[in-house]
Amino acid sequence: AGIATYRLPNTDLNAQSLTITLDGSAVELRFVDASRAVCDGVEGPYDAVAVRDDVIFVNLTGDTAEALTVVFSTSTHRAVVVRSVIGPEDASPRVTQEFWAGVTSSDATGEVPGPSRDLIGKRNVYRYSPSHLYEHVYISSERYAWQCLEGVQRGHGDMDMSTVWRFQDGLYLFCFREFRIAVASVWLHDLGYALRTTGVFLGLTGDGRAEHSRAGGHIYPLGSVTYPDAQPV
Repeated sequence: AGIATYRLPNTDLNAQSLTITLDGSAVELRFVDASRAVCDGVEGPYDAVAVRDDVIFVNLTGDTAEALTVVFSTSTHRAVVVRSVIGPEDASPRVTQEFWAGVTSSDATGEVPGPSRDLIGKRNVYRYSPSHLYEHVYISSERYAWQCLEGVQRGHGDMDMSTVWRFQDGLYLFCFREFRIAVASVWLHDLGYALRTTGVFLGLTGDGRAEHSRAGGHIYPLGSVTYPDAQPV
């Protein structure tokens, strides 16, 4: 509770539509109002945040067992799509994620979003509310370490599976999948001028119900290291 206190405000995409062309397929989005959208013919809830003036973070939760997160630029017409799905009990990690790069126009410009090693060695603190403070250390292209410095999880920490994609200069999609509990998350870190992050969680509650949660806050870089000799995977 409260991890969305410092999240950027929602953006109303009412009456807008979007076609994201992927490799051999497409995602059709039509925003009915400020909270409902039709995705490939299925209507459900969504929330959207303008991370920058021309970059929008959208999360669609039409099926309680999965979520579709879309990041797109209105200037470069580049997009990234992430599908998070709660799997069977014997899956490890329980929540899995798939990633695609796409375009919203044939006139797309700039770099193509894709996997990135740019965060390896960086160490940041994330403030989500007056009582939510976490530290991240990006270990490799597949792992990150976290610990809670302030909040109900104070003293807790772990090293979990993670994926980082560079969306454009200073903007990084950061996703993690936990082992200890059934949860995964999608974040868009603005490590440029804003130093803000916007994210969502998909996981299971203690009684086994699927739950979608929002989060966001401020980023405080602590520094970085460059690994000598052999580089991490």
